[in-house]
Amino acid sequence: MTLTLAALSFNTYWSIALGIALGAAVIVAILLTVLAETVGSIEKSVDGLLEIAGKVAANTASIPQLQATAPVLALIVDEAVVQDGYMNALTDGFGGA
Repeated sequence: MTLTLAALSFNTYWSIALGIALGAAVIVAILLTVLAETVGSIEKSVDGLLEIAGKVAANTASIPQLQATAPVLALIVDEAVVQDGYMNALTDGFGGA
């Protein structure tokens, strides 16, 4: 009787171990499926970001050229002051009294 009880216990423990292993395998399969879906979602997001990054790069490529704008604007202002002086000189004495 002791031998049968030991064999039964051994088979029971073996069945429990197989059940736990099967449960773990099912959980791992579910987690791998979730991981695959998450990776696919991340890949789509990265593709969208790469497309937008290219557009941003194209839009900002000429920013260094803006450094040359300030000196040119100063020259335009200086010339406007000169032209204003000419216009004032031409219009002095007209329309007055």
